[in-house]
Amino acid sequence: MLIKIVVITMLLLIVASLFSALLFLFKDKGRGGNRMAKALTWRIGLSLTLFILLMAGFHFGIIPQQGLAIFR
Repeated sequence: MLIKIVVITMLLLIVASLFSALLFLFKDKGRGGNRMAKALTWRIGLSLTLFILLMAGFHFGIIPQQGLAIFR
């Protein structure tokens, strides 16, 4: 159950970071602000962290082979 909460939280953070980058794109109006680049860098970092956590969870047996079964 803990792994489900971690995965859903990470996905929500990734979407929030992507949405904030979109807002920074519209607010800065292409004037060279680097807030959008930082938000997208956070998104990439969160995505890589989620991927590594999922692979480690599968390797150590925290995630069973049939998957997370979020919708069961």
